[in-house]
Amino acid sequence: MVKQTAGRDALGNFAPKFAQLNDDVLFGEVWSREDKLSLRDRSMITVTTLVASGMVDSSFQYHLESAKKNGITKTEIAELLTHAAFYAGWPKAWAAFRMAVQVWKEDEAEAGAPEGSEREAGREAHEQSMIFPIGQPNDGFAQYFSGQSYLAPVSVKQVGISNVTFEPGCRNNWHVHYAKSGGGQILICTAGRGYYQEWGKEAVEMRPGDVVNIPEGVKHWHGAAPDRWFSHLAVEVPGKEGSSEWLEPVSEEDYGKLR
Repeated sequence: MVKQTAGRDALGNFAPKFAQLNDDVLFGEVWSREDKLSLRDRSMITVTTLVASGMVDSSFQYHLESAKKNGITKTEIAELLTHAAFYAGWPKAWAAFRMAVQVWKEDEAEAGAPEGSEREAGREAHEQSMIFPIGQPNDGFAQYFSGQSYLAPVSVKQVGISNVTFEPGCRNNWHVHYAKSGGGQILICTAGRGYYQEWGKEAVEMRPGDVVNIPEGVKHWHGAAPDRWFSHLAVEVPGKEGSSEWLEPVSEEDYGKLR
C-alpha cells in the first residue's frame, strides 16, 4: 500500500477533506491497486498527464522521482517525453526535460557524460525550477563549504537576504550565529532538496517552501542532499553586535547517513 501524508502536512488544517482524499483515496486506494496497474504503469500515466497539462512544479518533480523509484529508466523517460511532445506541445516537453535531467542525472553520469556538461545540465535545470538566480560562485566563503556553492544577493537593505545554492553533496561547516540581542537566521527553501541539522538532533529534510528558524547561539549546518541541487533564501535576522563562528566540517560518515 502506498502511504502518503503530503495532503495532511500541507492542507490538514485548511482543507482536511481534500487532504484526506489525497492521502487515503488517491494514494492509499487508487495508487495501491497494483493488481490492476503496476506502480510503474501508474507513474508513466501520471507523468504523461502532468506534462500534457503543463504542470512542472514541485509536484511534477515528486512524480518524476517516484517514476524513477518505480523502475522507469532514463532512456524510457526520454522516449516518453519525446513522444508526448508531439501531442502535448514542444514547450511543455522542454520544461519537463529540464526537470527530468535533474532527477536522472546520476544515470547520465554513469552513462559516460563528461563531468562538466553533466554539471551544467543539472545547474540549468535547477535554475529553471526557481524564480531567483543561482548567482556567482561563493568564493568568499569557500573555505567553510564542502563542495561548490553559489551566492545571489536578493536584498542588501533593511534585512540581508541572499539566495544560496549548493551543488549535489555540498554543505557548509557547522557554525553558530551570535548576537547580544536578536539575531539568528531564517532559511526558506526555494528549489531542490537539502538538509538542516542542529547539533545533537536529527537532520531535517528541506523541500521548496519549507522554512527553518535558527535561533541565536545554535550550532547547525545546512546543505544539499547527496544527489540533488539545493537552494534556500538565507535571511539574516537583525541583532545587536551579530557575528558568526565557523567550526568543523560535517564528517563524511555523518553526511553519508543521509543517503
